[in-house]
Amino acid sequence: MKKLVSLLTIAALLFSGVVFAQNETKKEEKKEGYVFTNLKEIPVTSVKDQARAGTCWCYSGLGFIEAELLRMGKGEYDLSEMYIVHNTYIDRAKAAVRTHGDVSFSQGGSFYDVIYGMKTFGLVPEAEMRPGAMYGDSLSKHGELSAISDAIVKAIAEGDHKSLQHNNKNEVLWVKAIEAVHDIYLGKRPESFVYNGVTYTPMSFYNSLGLNPDDYISITSYTHHPYYEKFVLEIQDNWRWAQCYNLPLDEFMDIFDYAIDNGYTIAWGADVSEEGFRKGIREGFAVLPDLDATSSDNSGSDMAHWTGLSKTDRAKEAYEHPTPQRWVTPEERQLAFDSWETTDDHGMLIYGKAKDQMGNEYYLVKNSWGKVYKYDGMFYASKAYVRYKTMNIVVHKNGIPKDIKKKLGIK
Repeated sequence: MKKLVSLLTIAALLFSGVVFAQNETKKEEKKEGYVFTNLKEIPVTSVKDQARAGTCWCYSGLGFIEAELLRMGKGEYDLSEMYIVHNTYIDRAKAAVRTHGDVSFSQGGSFYDVIYGMKTFGLVPEAEMRPGAMYGDSLSKHGELSAISDAIVKAIAEGDHKSLQHNNKNEVLWVKAIEAVHDIYLGKRPESFVYNGVTYTPMSFYNSLGLNPDDYISITSYTHHPYYEKFVLEIQDNWRWAQCYNLPLDEFMDIFDYAIDNGYTIAWGADVSEEGFRKGIREGFAVLPDLDATSSDNSGSDMAHWTGLSKTDRAKEAYEHPTPQRWVTPEERQLAFDSWETTDDHGMLIYGKAKDQMGNEYYLVKNSWGKVYKYDGMFYASKAYVRYKTMNIVVHKNGIPKDIKKKLGIK
């Protein structure tokens, strides 16, 4: 009897040891979370902070231009966002008034505002117009500026005016007023400045950089317009009515990999309201988990485990560690756009590629919210997320595969 008890005790101890080891293994697996391996990383300039201003389009657009200057061997530049913002807001105010308010006036913008802005107004270094400098801060706070400028534009655009007043120089007075407001809050746009011992105007500084705005191509993928043709993307912040080339979805995604593999960064406009972004961003990722377990691109034990879970459990696991991703169709992308599920939220910069420990593919993204969250202002966006939630991209024409360039008629 004592021998039997001893054997049972030993067996129990061995079993408890196995259970303990299994529990520890499970804890370690859970603790591991998302582990990324960078496959390609293109040099970019430092992470900036747009702070309390709707200027992501300018931070990401100029971040893209700064990365282009690095690629071109021009060195590292820190370009002034507020210079482009000031000029853009004045132009947008004029457009709102000319259309009697049918063009919206807001803090938003598009990548084209940066391309158009540097071609039309030039560029200046950050030191010439710093955010927040006019009210003793180092970051933007545009709430008060918008309260005043929005009211002026609305009063003129939607007011009962038979004509608009002008002075004896034929300058329209409300334009002078809106310019003065932006001078007060953003700073006056410099007519000339000294940089590295050389005197420049904004235009001569821009010309010295060797940038060609015609080299930068805007591309998207939707089914409501013909493929391989241009169309005006129907979003409010595309108020300059810039055109995008339209591509089939798979070819659109081919550009991402080709560009990065060949050393070209991508200005990325996307929807960031998706749960896979909101829940993951603090841990440095944006994902599109296949919560309905419909994906055919995943197999093996991971998929077997995934399909055996409830949808609630899948959602829970998706933010703890890598899981199978949803691979959307062009029709699903279109429906999300038409039903306002996908909206024009945020501009960022894609500058590399990575994989997680499950083999899911990701893009490295530079954000403009300061050095926050797990990776100090950058994060990993799964290819599945990018496929679904991209509004449009801007890339150098040589970052487009030759066969696609030929279909688009780009030389």
